[in-house]
Amino acid sequence: MAQEIEKKFLVKGDFKAEAFKQTRITQGYLCSVPERTVRIRVKGEKGFITIKGIGNASGAARFEWEKEIPVEEVRSLLELAEPGVIDKTRFLVKNTDGVHTWEIDEFYGDNEGLTVAEVELADENEPFDKPAWLGEEVTGDPKYFNSMLMKNPYKNWK
Repeated sequence: MAQEIEKKFLVKGDFKAEAFKQTRITQGYLCSVPERTVRIRVKGEKGFITIKGIGNASGAARFEWEKEIPVEEVRSLLELAEPGVIDKTRFLVKNTDGVHTWEIDEFYGDNEGLTVAEVELADENEPFDKPAWLGEEVTGDPKYFNSMLMKNPYKNWK
C-alpha cells in the first residue's frame, strides 16, 4: 500500500515565473469522510480516481491509492459526487535544493484567492528548502484539505 507524505503551506508571494508546468484540475468527491476520501479528478487530459485514508497525528502522512480512468468516466462520476466541485490550476516549481518539486494550487470559484503549496517527502522529517514565496505551514489543518474546501470554501472564511 502506498503512503503519501507531504507538507502543506500557504503561498505569500509570486511563484509563477519559476513554474515549469501548469495543469487545470477539476475534481469532486464520492466520499469525503476523513477516514476514506474517494476523489475523482480530471487533470489536464487524463482522469483519475483516488482513495485516501485518514492522516497520521501530524497530518503529513496517509494511505493513498490512485488509478487512471477514462475522462468520460470521471465526468459521469462527477454527476454522483457530493456538492462542491474543486476547480484549480496546479503549477509545478522545482525547489532550490534540486531534489523536491513544489505543487502549487491556485483555486477558482468559491475558493478564489486561496493558493496552497505542497511538497512530497520520502520521510516526514526530511529536510527541504523553503522558497521566499512560501508562507505559513498548514499541514494537518483540515480546513485546507480539498475535501473540506468543497464543504466550507475559502469565500466563507472572511
